[in-house]
Amino acid sequence: MSRFILVINAGSSSIKFALFPQAESIVRRPALSGQIDGLRAGNGATMSAVDDAGRHLAEGPLPDCDGYHQAIAFLLHWLGEHGGMKVAAVGHRVVHGGEQYREPILLDEASLAALEQLIPLAPLHQPHNLDAIRSLARLEPGLPQVACFDTAFHRSQPELAQLFALPRHITALGVRRYGFHGLSYEYIAHVLPEHLGGRASGRVIALHLGNGASMCAMKERRSIATSMGFTALDGLVMGTRCGSLDPGVVLYLMDQLGMGSSELSRLLYQESGLLGVSGISSDMRALLASDRPEAKLAVDLFCYRIGRELGSLAAAAGGVDVLVFTGGIGEHAAAVRAEVCQAARWLGVELDAAANAVANTAAAQRISTAASRVEVLVVPTNEEWMIARHTAQLVQ
Repeated sequence: MSRFILVINAGSSSIKFALFPQAESIVRRPALSGQIDGLRAGNGATMSAVDDAGRHLAEGPLPDCDGYHQAIAFLLHWLGEHGGMKVAAVGHRVVHGGEQYREPILLDEASLAALEQLIPLAPLHQPHNLDAIRSLARLEPGLPQVACFDTAFHRSQPELAQLFALPRHITALGVRRYGFHGLSYEYIAHVLPEHLGGRASGRVIALHLGNGASMCAMKERRSIATSMGFTALDGLVMGTRCGSLDPGVVLYLMDQLGMGSSELSRLLYQESGLLGVSGISSDMRALLASDRPEAKLAVDLFCYRIGRELGSLAAAAGGVDVLVFTGGIGEHAAAVRAEVCQAARWLGVELDAAANAVANTAAAQRISTAASRVEVLVVPTNEEWMIARHTAQLVQ
């Protein structure tokens, strides 16, 4: 029976999974990948899966399944039935590692208890990550599980980049800038030498643009500053998240509209961003296809905030040698890349329009001209492979 590394990304109502053959060197393309949706929705869950050639392996409802435990039990059984795939270890994307965890860890009861203490720092994500871990521990007690943290890559930042100007006793509670999308940035940092050689260690600004969006400045392929802060709500405009916001706005909404924490959370996380500004959709594809002025306004604000943040990160890095677009929007929305690069001409960015128009494949591609002072790349991210690689290293 073949042995595999199972990668799990558990969200509020879904579980994304990918399966990589266990080997000394983990291949970058999973043997299969898929998603279980509709957990806790009350009307039944569904599962879809494809193999490494894109062929559909599963598509349809999961019988008698409405929670993580049942979904993961079904997934393990299905993997065993489908070609005799034996799970040797599981790697999890865990959103928050706090100040303590600067690299992936092999999980045990003590570390799980420590991660539960971080739930107040990521209440919308951390509980679901830990639910999946607990379920697997009950189903397969001896199965090694590894936590890979979205915050860990940014722990290399200098202390000044992590501080808020708050009283010291508040900072001591863990209120500081953590940054997120770290697994994506770690992957970019890992593969850049393949495309740039020694220049990969220069001043790089990576843009992870998707429904969640952030930017990260790197030197020597290490994070030195990022747009997200204490939570994944900060920084850029996102699909339904507002991004950077004057804290006084929150005080105003509390005092003048009587909004409580749950209402504010729903407003800032689920009703703002591209959806809130456009009133149409949180999906960049729908906004780019629309001829309504509200859609254009949302796209323009999205790109404007990227331009503002680019200036900030360029200052932190002392300049820019390389820009990297990644994430769902970064990899596929040529119009967004063009608008961002146009606004960055002051940095010496010159876009190759023809290359940008076709840079929507699974391969990395340069989209700047030969004369551009800043090299611009589109690099598809691969967080699942990063997790599988860490997991294999820890369990081997």
